[in-house]
Amino acid sequence: MSEIFEIFIKLISSPDLSSKKWLYEQYDSHVMNDTLDIKSDAAIIRVRDTKKALALTSDCTPRYVKANPEMGAMQAVIETYRNISAVGAKPLAITNCLNFGNPEKPEIMGQIVRSIQGINKACKFLNYPVISGNVSLYNETDGMAINPTPTIGGVGLLKDYKCRASINFKRNDDLIYVIGESNGHIDCSLYQRDILLNNGINPPKIDLAQEKKNSQFIRDIIQKNIINICHDVSDGGIMTSLFEMCTDNIGFNIDIDKLKEISNVNDDKAILFGEDQARYIIAIAKDKITQFEEMAKKDSILYCNIGQNCLDKITMKNNELKLQELFAINSSLFHDKFAN
Repeated sequence: MSEIFEIFIKLISSPDLSSKKWLYEQYDSHVMNDTLDIKSDAAIIRVRDTKKALALTSDCTPRYVKANPEMGAMQAVIETYRNISAVGAKPLAITNCLNFGNPEKPEIMGQIVRSIQGINKACKFLNYPVISGNVSLYNETDGMAINPTPTIGGVGLLKDYKCRASINFKRNDDLIYVIGESNGHIDCSLYQRDILLNNGINPPKIDLAQEKKNSQFIRDIIQKNIINICHDVSDGGIMTSLFEMCTDNIGFNIDIDKLKEISNVNDDKAILFGEDQARYIIAIAKDKITQFEEMAKKDSILYCNIGQNCLDKITMKNNELKLQELFAINSSLFHDKFAN
């Protein structure tokens, strides 16, 4: 087995990326049949007697916030913005839950102040206002504070819930594209923490203009029915995001050399597991490629074809893994822990 695949398996079996399916499937996730999608970057809840639906999501990456409270809090806002855009909805507003340690300690109050500054900056630029929120402080055990966790909940609107995208690959032989710039940023990534055993000090940089531009493009191509498969790139980078898009029988065959070439990054691990922001992965039917590329060029969107879908496995550089084996690995941690 290649080193890349060994790293990949270790990441998808970690607590952060292991499947929580065994837990959430014990509850009714389609209450009164108003929840339309649970395998999307945002949950889709229909508005009865209309074509409209709400897109709902929440997110935060505490390791980013701990390293840089302002940048980490901004990332929490834009992660919800991307999640909502990835289903085709227009982001409308956020709520927040600011979870921190003892604010009487200067370092904790500093985290709180800088996090609020980051949220404020992102929301103003994206026209994505804070309409409610709450605060939970003094979260400590034996004098040790929790990681700063300014959790952001976002809501968006789909004007027609039939025109939306979900995560899962749907067709064999679709082409797979990465949207956005890949610079191989591994500092503060799961790869750095779990594989290199270093927490890092510099979370990925945020370009709010690129976030807004790429998100608008994604919403446009979903609304024009060019794509119906989309996932933003976040924890674990491109490789783990691709895996999250797989179904029981549809995987992927990728070649990242073109992406490395346009990114001027030579390290396979950095490209595959780096957590650069403002990125999406999409899968497109071959008869939609021309329309997609014309729109991308018109809007000056950076894109790269990295491969296509295939059946029953994932493949890269003459190495392959069977999907069923990977799903078993991905599900084992929480199932084995709680099933009995």
